[in-house]
Amino acid sequence: MNTTISIITVNYNGLADTCEMIDSLPPYEGMEVIVVDNGSKANEAAVIAARYPHVKAIRSEQNLGFAGGNNLGIKAATGQYLFFINNDTVVRDNWHLEQLIHRLESSEKIGMVCPKIRFAWETSPIQFAGYTPLSTVTMRNHAIGFGEEDCGQYDTPHPTPYAHGAAMMAKRAAIDKAGLMPECFFLYYEELDWSMMFTRAGYEIWYDPCCTIYHKESKSTGQASPLKTFYTTRNRLLFVKRNMSGLSKCLSYLYIIGVVAPKDMLLFTLKGRIDLAKATVSGITNFIKTRE
Repeated sequence: MNTTISIITVNYNGLADTCEMIDSLPPYEGMEVIVVDNGSKANEAAVIAARYPHVKAIRSEQNLGFAGGNNLGIKAATGQYLFFINNDTVVRDNWHLEQLIHRLESSEKIGMVCPKIRFAWETSPIQFAGYTPLSTVTMRNHAIGFGEEDCGQYDTPHPTPYAHGAAMMAKRAAIDKAGLMPECFFLYYEELDWSMMFTRAGYEIWYDPCCTIYHKESKSTGQASPLKTFYTTRNRLLFVKRNMSGLSKCLSYLYIIGVVAPKDMLLFTLKGRIDLAKATVSGITNFIKTRE
């Protein structure tokens, strides 16, 4: 049987979540499932392979980061379409992969499409129905519909400047042209940078609510952890370095380092989170010292 679509997910010490995600996937003809065990303490790839013989489980002894893990999956995938999905997501209903594929094939210009993403808790409010563009100075934007109850108000497909890393489907041909995910970020901002790579390669990115994914959100790193603070601080600056130029680039550096970081450190300190204040400083220092 020819493979039409490859489902790719990265697992890091998240066996229970990954198994729940695999169990939630409805069968789809021509689908392969690839799990990259990204340096988990135990060999969770072996457990997944034994429990799910149909799953292609890949073990990396080293944690390669979000992009590096997904790139291993890309290299192992045989599908014409690659669907990247977080391991802390589940499918409950509205699983229409053929319609996502139809969206990709509706135009040669479309290289990637994202489904609607809702949180998996409580009443499952919307997490993502597309993105607004990033400000050229503050590097801020917002997810359309974030936190709203889903009453069908975002059920119209439309282009979006960036994909959401929790669930995104891309054409294999578009990846070949745009390139693999940028591994210099390790964690956070990879999908935004990858979206810019797709755009520079001449592709559009779309949001299509024909499919819905439910996301548990940040179970691996926590909502407010030193790890997340370090990488969001560092990678915001790295994103500016890779994608901005001229005056906008200089102003963004000044804003992030001179306004955002001091404000964040003050708030963290007032809340007794010295660890987060230190992580902010470490993120800036690491960016300044590190060359790509």
